[in-house]
Amino acid sequence: MFGTKLDSLKKNIAKASSYAEFKAASLAYDKQASNDKWKQNDKSSDYDHKLIRKRLNRIKQARLNSDIHDLMYILHEGIHGNLGNIANPVLYEHTKFGTKTLIENFLDEVCHSLEDIFTAPADTISFYEKLSFFEDTSHAYGQSCLMLSGGAGLGFFHCGVVKALLSANLLPNVISGASAGAIITAMIGTRTDDELVQLLDPKIIYHYFKQWGKFKGFGDGSVLDSTNIENALIELFDLTTFEQAWMKTGREINITVSPADLHQDSRMLNNKTSPNAIITQAVRASCAIPYLFEPIQLKAKNAQGEVVPYVPNRKFADGSIMADMPIQRLSRLYSVNHSIVSQTNPLAVPFLSRSRQKRRGLLSMTGRHIAKLVKENSIYACEVIEDLMPTQTGRLGMHKIRSIIEQQYVGDINILPPRNIANLQYILSNPTVESINQLIESAERATWPQLEMINNTTRISRAFSRYLRLLRIEETTRLQNENGG
Repeated sequence: MFGTKLDSLKKNIAKASSYAEFKAASLAYDKQASNDKWKQNDKSSDYDHKLIRKRLNRIKQARLNSDIHDLMYILHEGIHGNLGNIANPVLYEHTKFGTKTLIENFLDEVCHSLEDIFTAPADTISFYEKLSFFEDTSHAYGQSCLMLSGGAGLGFFHCGVVKALLSANLLPNVISGASAGAIITAMIGTRTDDELVQLLDPKIIYHYFKQWGKFKGFGDGSVLDSTNIENALIELFDLTTFEQAWMKTGREINITVSPADLHQDSRMLNNKTSPNAIITQAVRASCAIPYLFEPIQLKAKNAQGEVVPYVPNRKFADGSIMADMPIQRLSRLYSVNHSIVSQTNPLAVPFLSRSRQKRRGLLSMTGRHIAKLVKENSIYACEVIEDLMPTQTGRLGMHKIRSIIEQQYVGDINILPPRNIANLQYILSNPTVESINQLIESAERATWPQLEMINNTTRISRAFSRYLRLLRIEETTRLQNENGG
């Protein structure tokens, strides 16, 4: 009887038509399976429960004493994104929904403490002392990013991931995209939340990309006619620059492109490093899969608003070749130390695990070590062959292959399409409304089991971001008043 009930609840989880239904069925399963007992028990070898309990009690005492300065000291010195390993994905493998109650209580207490500091009166903490605390502590704590991979036609999967995150109010402010992921990233960066919800409709996506790939023949540097995809990108983004997009939405979007020749590194275009670059051209370059679409020159607006070449005499191609997941650059620019990845790259997806837990045991460790050796030896072999190649074209080809092997394709939280041979049909084929809808629904279902982990691992950084934004608005108002504005 017990097993039958659990089987029925599993079916309810699998056939849930919304996140609310998924959550309700998952919580019911946890209750029936006595997983709630695991949640209530602090102990686990997967994190330092003693440290978290001690830190929680210290924060509670400071709040009880209304000691704002002690709270500031504790939070500035004593928290970081993975304190005591509380962001360990394995802590979400034991239940269908949620994790240890101790961890959730700790996150609650930290967020309440930040609210206490933010609302503290001026006679307790001055405005600029408060602003300094939030700026410094937020920077030290870090934030999360969303990275959208390449994947050609399979990249419409990203639409469902973004839709699920947006519905849960969990879409990170820092987003990167390569190749197909660059299209969705640009959509996020140039649309408000309401506009984005409308744009992610399968019929509208189909309108823009129903013939993204049109065969034109061999012998001209590329086999697909880029006219249709270029027209779609122009219709979507026109001459919007990265700075203009940021001013509209406040989102930090990043698009990666790869050089079409040797002796250049990949570039990550964004409001900070290339504010005047035009998004349409950046996306078009990032989508230029070698031999399918020809590489192109980037464009920007000059001080007079005229369209001019950006990085003259250079052309750029598919961003996923060299920078599918640009985590190191995002870390330097935005203090990113946690990543959510929607991964559809056909070169990576078939080999990635769907489990959050790294398998233990001698056999598993040996397998991982062998895989690491194979990767390192393959990189070395590519370097040797590249050096021996007699032609520029040959050296460039080997350089691209080495870059593909060298990359890291996963993040801290990974959302992947189901491992299914049928996915191959999406990669190079033109979509239908039905196929786009299937990919979006599949992505939403793949995202739902991750949402509570994403919520928990980003709660503190989101609180920092919210209060810091309000403080900076107040700072602007103060400066205007001081200047008689």
